[in-house]
Amino acid sequence: MIKKLITLNTRFFSKNRVTSKGSITSRRFINCSHISHLKTFLGLSIAMVLVGCSDDVGKVSLGLFTTKDVVINAKQDPIVTGVTCHISHVEADLDFSDPSDMSIACRQTGEISAQALEKIDRSKNGEVVFKESKSILFKSLKVRRIYDAENKSLIYLSYSTKESSGSHHHSLSTVPLYKTKAWQWALAQDLKN
Repeated sequence: MIKKLITLNTRFFSKNRVTSKGSITSRRFINCSHISHLKTFLGLSIAMVLVGCSDDVGKVSLGLFTTKDVVINAKQDPIVTGVTCHISHVEADLDFSDPSDMSIACRQTGEISAQALEKIDRSKNGEVVFKESKSILFKSLKVRRIYDAENKSLIYLSYSTKESSGSHHHSLSTVPLYKTKAWQWALAQDLKN
């Protein structure tokens, strides 16, 4: 005859059974409350990782009775990695479309090399380096890098792709190449032209 012993433990639910030879075999199952704690821990861990990966450096509420916030993002230029742009824009949590107002400030935060400048688009239109959707209705915020050969500077233009209040909102910031490793490269470009 096989005898079954069922014991409850605060940590584990164990089913022990005695076999015909007298030995005890055990199967242990994790209690359901421990699974929920594990899920909570994993969820919080993932949330912390995602917050750590965010490029938001600031978020300021526009008031007690509004759902709008000014969000400040830090974006590093993907090619000229020695330049970081801080972009502020209004984020409306309960609206289908965020307002078009924005501001940009770009600064040298690392080395700007001649090798990086050789890779950029030096046409009058420049190239889009950042893009972020601002609504479900085709409005986006774009940042375009333009090389100003005459003044030996990088220009960063942020703008909205959809007209708002009769205007395409935009903002501008420049990063001079003076006293960078790319300065000699910029001077050499003048001699070529």
